Amino acid sequence: MGERLDARIARIREEERKYHEACYAKHALFEAGSWLQKPVLTVLETFRAFDAYGEVTVLDLGCGVGRNSIPLAQALKGRGGRVVGVDIMDTALAKLKEYGTYYGVRDYIETCESDIGSFEIPEQSYDYIVAVSALEHVESERIWRQVLERMRSGVRESGIVCIIMSTNIRETDAGTGETLETLMELNLRTEQAVKNLEAVFTGWSLLYSTVKPLRFDIERGERKVILSSDCLSFVVRR
Repeated sequence: MGERLDARIARIREEERKYHEACYAKHALFEAGSWLQKPVLTVLETFRAFDAYGEVTVLDLGCGVGRNSIPLAQALKGRGGRVVGVDIMDTALAKLKEYGTYYGVRDYIETCESDIGSFEIPEQSYDYIVAVSALEHVESERIWRQVLERMRSGVRESGIVCIIMSTNIRETDAGTGETLETLMELNLRTEQAVKNLEAVFTGWSLLYSTVKPLRFDIERGERKVILSSDCLSFVVRR
């Protein structure tokens, strides 16, 4: 069972690597025409809670090429702090550094190449921890829970955790409507994910929580695919 699971995860991650590298090569950061064209509004609006801070330390799990890391670093200009971007793809982190230089915020960005499922977060070391379209890429529900626990313990007093992830994920052939294998490591039911998030962050202040339908037209090799899911947003403050 373990070997079959490992093979499945490896196959899915190879497909995801191909998809993301093709997207990063085709579209520049903030270029219109892809999901890279703008940062996530919830991430930036939530960051306004730190406007009075002279220094803010941010952890961006699954940072990619900087869709959120770059705007967060820009918001730190003129004050202290840093954005630590974690991603499993070295090519994404290389582009994040390039974009950091291009947008004049390289000094505010640190990078770490790691699977977020095994990334250690020191206790009370960050003011703001962000995970956008990242937690569905851990290997199992057990590891997902472990990451949530690390995020909880890694936030300082009055710090914020912002989680945005896909649940109830479905893939269909755009031409035929055929239901395809879902090439995502973790595919939780929405109700199940919400219940677990509420349990892990019991006692925290709920700032924002919503579930919205999401749809992307993507390509898997030569096949055009419709990727649909629930987009679960969950923002809490310690």
